[in-house]
Amino acid sequence: MPLPPGPFVRCRWSAAVLVLWLVVGFFTCTAGSEYAATAALPAAFSDRLPHFLVEPEDKYIVKNKPVTLTCRSTPATQIYFKCNGEWVHQDDHYIEHSVDPATDLRKNFEEEPQSKEVALDQEVSLRCHPPEGVPPAEVEWQRNEDLVDPASDPNFVIMPDHNLVIKAARLADTGNYTCVAKNIVARRKSNSATVLVFVNGGWSTWTTWSSCSAVCGRGWQKRSRSCTNPTPLNGGTSCDGQNVQKSACVATCPVDGGWSEWSKWSACGADCSMWRSRECTQPSPGTGGKDCQGLDLQSLNCTSEQCPQTVRGAEDVALYVGMVAVALCLTLLLIVVVLVYRRKKEGLDADVADSSILTTGFQPMGIKPSKPGVWAPRPRRPPHRKNSHLLTIQPDLTTTTTSYQGTLRSRHDATAKFSMTNGPLLDPLPNGSHTLHNGKLNPDPAEFVSRFSTQSYFKTLPRDVANTSYGTFNFLGGRLTIPNTGISLLIPPEAIPRGKIYEIYLTVQRKEDLRLPLAGCQTLLSPVVSCGPPGVVLSRPVILSMDHCFDACLDNWAVRLKKQNYEGTWEDVLLMGEELVSEPFYCQLEAETCRLFSEQLGTFAVVGESLHMGAAKRLRLVLFSDAYCSTLEYNIRVYCMDDTQDVFKEVMQMERQLGGRLIDEPHVLLFKDSYHNLRLSIHDMPQAHWRSKLLAGYQEIPFYHIWNGSQRYLHCTFTLERLSLSTCELTCQLCVWQVEGEGQSFSLDFNIAKDTRAVDSEFLVMDSNATALAGPSAFQIPYLIRQKICSSLDAPCPNGADWRMLAQRLKLERHMSFFASKASPTSGILDLWEAQHFHSGNINQLAAVMADIGKQEAMIFLVSDGDC
Repeated sequence: MPLPPGPFVRCRWSAAVLVLWLVVGFFTCTAGSEYAATAALPAAFSDRLPHFLVEPEDKYIVKNKPVTLTCRSTPATQIYFKCNGEWVHQDDHYIEHSVDPATDLRKNFEEEPQSKEVALDQEVSLRCHPPEGVPPAEVEWQRNEDLVDPASDPNFVIMPDHNLVIKAARLADTGNYTCVAKNIVARRKSNSATVLVFVNGGWSTWTTWSSCSAVCGRGWQKRSRSCTNPTPLNGGTSCDGQNVQKSACVATCPVDGGWSEWSKWSACGADCSMWRSRECTQPSPGTGGKDCQGLDLQSLNCTSEQCPQTVRGAEDVALYVGMVAVALCLTLLLIVVVLVYRRKKEGLDADVADSSILTTGFQPMGIKPSKPGVWAPRPRRPPHRKNSHLLTIQPDLTTTTTSYQGTLRSRHDATAKFSMTNGPLLDPLPNGSHTLHNGKLNPDPAEFVSRFSTQSYFKTLPRDVANTSYGTFNFLGGRLTIPNTGISLLIPPEAIPRGKIYEIYLTVQRKEDLRLPLAGCQTLLSPVVSCGPPGVVLSRPVILSMDHCFDACLDNWAVRLKKQNYEGTWEDVLLMGEELVSEPFYCQLEAETCRLFSEQLGTFAVVGESLHMGAAKRLRLVLFSDAYCSTLEYNIRVYCMDDTQDVFKEVMQMERQLGGRLIDEPHVLLFKDSYHNLRLSIHDMPQAHWRSKLLAGYQEIPFYHIWNGSQRYLHCTFTLERLSLSTCELTCQLCVWQVEGEGQSFSLDFNIAKDTRAVDSEFLVMDSNATALAGPSAFQIPYLIRQKICSSLDAPCPNGADWRMLAQRLKLERHMSFFASKASPTSGILDLWEAQHFHSGNINQLAAVMADIGKQEAMIFLVSDGDC
């Protein structure tokens, strides 16, 4: 076979290796035999022709890196490589010239993946165009540095154009995705693209409707749902709409069973008895009512022809024996009575000598006997007794013994109880007429508490005379007030029946003395107030005023009035906003005060249940410190209390005993039903003079401790330390906030040595009025003028110039139906005006309203009390 051109060396190489540095091209390996020079080969050597054992493979040359081509042949003495048509000997290991450029991979991607936010189950496409390279780059994808393998997770697909497709996005697919391009030269990574799979919130199914709030009659029920199907995640939208729905309901009243009439007696049976029956069907018990009590079947012995003669004969014998026994007993009893009478008559004749002692005991005392023979006229009633029956009529005990256990005093008892200045409401005049006087009833409260401590209705009344007031009232009415608490009881004229005199008390209960059962998210919104005695008969409703501490928005709350019954259990008697005029309770809700029209006296409290997280209670934040500080430590106490005056008064009294002082005016904070705690922290103290001894960054009061309202003295104490006794100036910031809610910031700047502000200097409104006022002094409108106004406005007027216009002018039109249900609507309006404006009311403004209505009775306001 011909040899390739060019010189070559004959040697017995069976393998050849060619090392190339810069040459890029196509190589061919050729092997020559040592017998190739012969013109022909015998047949015996035909199997000795060379054949290849290893052929060279395709290679890529990387800059500055050698490439090795391997070729093996047997039998062969020399091996040649042909590069692009040119022969290269195996000894030529290095070729300096280059035919084509070297392999490479650019650094910059032509297109990189972009971050995306996608909804759950949505298809996602991440684009990637790798950089140019020789050879072309291969592409793979990584998620959070882990290889994405479509073979193991069919939710991923890598398209021919290198794009990554996520068929249906899952929460687990959230992550950082990277496109990786590589060839034999290099490996390139794109910038990471974040895929965020969000979940939009969805409502769960509605819960079943709650039971009706009313046990009997009209009430409310509610149902709720939550945004948990699914719960919003990764910035998904929350649910739209309300999570609570209210609906009116009518609870079927329990029906107690009633007996039907007895059936006719059956015929006398063989056993000498007859029967009759009745059924519990008038009405039948229903909706939890009680079954009928008693027997539904009665039997009675009888005698008839159906009875055997032996039985009737035995009955006749028994009858005769009974009659004889009764006759004997009557005879013996008559004998005994005769003997006793005769013996007593003999003793009486011997003992009674003069019967005058039986008559002298009934002689009238203090009246001089008339002379013998002279006619003695009947003594005249003193002039001052004329028409005084209004307060001297004895109480009608027959009408009150079943419902009232308190004191019903006649006017004779009252004259001995009061002094001349604070005495009777009606004083005699020399000419026999009468005038009205103001009655200020201020006897010793301690004597009142001790005197009534044994009464049955007084068992729950605390022995706290500072928070109790009482007075004695008749048909003219009056007012009871507990100073500095916002609690008062207005007893309108004619509320107490004429001829009755009631001794009435008013007290605020301590929360730890009278535990109020609260369920679920209920919270106490007012003080617990008692007025009594319970069971007294009232002709008209009284008005009980007390503070509350919620935002007064009934869209956010279900507010109920609770009353304690005689057994001590609490009952719901009123749902505010849904009052019924036929019920004995009605409420006028104001921004900070609740005014209750009540036809009964007892123990009351206002309880609220939040309908959603928008409901908020008002907290009063009050700061106290030690009045005198002689050590390095200095304490600041922050009270977080319900925003009612009674709690503020208690804290003031307690701090007065501790020797504390106010260091800032009270602040109001809205505390929402968000289940988040209240946090308190102190900041910006001068580090050169003060430091805090609190280890944590803030203090925290649990949510439920504040929300249920049963703890009065919730507070946090911040203990500070001054570095020198000469340091007296303190400046700092005190922050109070609810997590994810509203907050307050207090800027404190005062001298701990010179600031001597009293505890109750200007923030505790001192009530200088008497705790009990009876008669005209308790009202701004004189009694006679009040009667004229009522007679003028009660009658309907065609143009509406009657009590309805008065209610509109006083902004009480929401209660029109309540006033209309009363015998005198005007009296109810004036009662509410008196309760609202006792301290700050201007009677001239009321006169202006009357003039605006067009009633000439407005001029009667100009008449003085003396003229009336």
